[in-house]
Amino acid sequence: MQINGQNITLESLYEVANNPAIKVQLSPEGYAEMKKSRDYIEGRISSGEVMYGVNTGFGAFSSVRISDSEIEQLQRNLIRSHSMGVGTPFTKTETRAMMVLRANALAKGHSGIRPTVVEKILEFLNNDIIPVVPSQGSVGASGDLAPLSHLALTIIGEGEAWGANGAIVPVQKLLQEKGIKPLELKAKEGLSMINGCQVMTSIGLLSTWEARRLVWMADLAGAMSLEGLRGSRKAFDPLISATRPHPGEAKTARNLMKLMGATSPIAESHLVNDPRVQDAYSLRCMPAVHGAAKDALRYVVKVLETEANSSTDNPLVFADANKVLSCGNFHGMPVAHAMDFAGIAISSQASISECRISKMISTQMSELPPFLTPNGGLNSGHMIVQVAAASLVSENKVLAHPASVDSIPTSAEKEDHVSMGTIAARKFAQILRNAENVVAMEMLSATQALDLLAPLKPAAAVAAAHAEIRKTVPFAQEDRIFSKDVEAIKAMMVNGQLLKAISQTVGDLEW
Repeated sequence: MQINGQNITLESLYEVANNPAIKVQLSPEGYAEMKKSRDYIEGRISSGEVMYGVNTGFGAFSSVRISDSEIEQLQRNLIRSHSMGVGTPFTKTETRAMMVLRANALAKGHSGIRPTVVEKILEFLNNDIIPVVPSQGSVGASGDLAPLSHLALTIIGEGEAWGANGAIVPVQKLLQEKGIKPLELKAKEGLSMINGCQVMTSIGLLSTWEARRLVWMADLAGAMSLEGLRGSRKAFDPLISATRPHPGEAKTARNLMKLMGATSPIAESHLVNDPRVQDAYSLRCMPAVHGAAKDALRYVVKVLETEANSSTDNPLVFADANKVLSCGNFHGMPVAHAMDFAGIAISSQASISECRISKMISTQMSELPPFLTPNGGLNSGHMIVQVAAASLVSENKVLAHPASVDSIPTSAEKEDHVSMGTIAARKFAQILRNAENVVAMEMLSATQALDLLAPLKPAAAVAAAHAEIRKTVPFAQEDRIFSKDVEAIKAMMVNGQLLKAISQTVGDLEW
């Protein structure tokens, strides 16, 4: 894979982050653009010009002139002093994504640094020397300063990296073992390595890739629940979606009809003399709610892919225009807003899923045995399945409070408005984990409900998903440790097993 500052996509980043066998290189055009801007900067330096971040201090020290003899020390000091991250480290996969995105941003050629910097980042990546980057400490002001500084610290040979079996080791040990030299920073290069939003963007893109899979699984879970609750397909008629042309609504309705088919033995059993005029919102309104989540995610992907292929340094170098411009491209607000939006959308997705679990365990709503157990009283059935889902949904309500509305002035009021974008991205990742568990719980209850309707059977992909789950998770005739069932179903969701089963039956779903 070659990077040139403009070719990162959701899919390509997910693939390279999760597959260390993929080698990444700086493209020839990226090399040429970087060399041009570096030659230009060196000419400006040699003329004695004062430029922020090149021969001045940083932040509130921007007015302090640094002598030519101290420029390289300035860059090293910047990386050391800004390595102030704390907390649980990001995973190797997440950090690989950060390295690719930081290299890609620099490859656009507006940072005024040597191509060697990008080549060194990629040399570490390709040799599986992955920095240990703490997850907390960024306010998203001048980008992700603290976490990116830990990444840069490793690249210059002073930080920590992931060793064998998840051990954290001094990077010098791995460099000696693999015969690789650390980067020696020149003018502006330390600043350019840490100015940007690559941490929040990488976490956002990786999570959004997984969220796309989740919305497909939510459609499947909803279809299974509708069959288990003997609901109506009428609300998914394409005539309805045509009157309210949000793209996600029509796509969800088509997905649901594809998953359930036009009818099934279960559906046929209640078409005559059914007293229900219409279903509860959690069934009837799936196109609107699930569709809104899809629309939100597509917006988020657009923002994150734009950010992944942007120059976020300060100052930016425009050699052709003969300009070096101080700016605010490093500010994380575009990503912060997108991450908060994504968290809200997926929280809502989990909430409607829990509503359907609640309907299935209530005999008044489902006309099934209370709590989906054949022998209630002696057995509690899915009573606490719904309680656990409610807990996760409630936790998501707290996590979905937008981080981007907060701001704390930093750097002696010089950096007076910050985005909190990395906090927003980290929250979104946790919301997603919670939502995956809730949807897995819905599938657990839905498969139990479908079995309780036997000998009536579902049709289309609902039947295929039910059969696939039952290969691992049997019908619960009596109580057992249901958390293990949820773990098993979630694993089938995450590893693509369920998506493959339904795709083989009815084809690909839309998002």
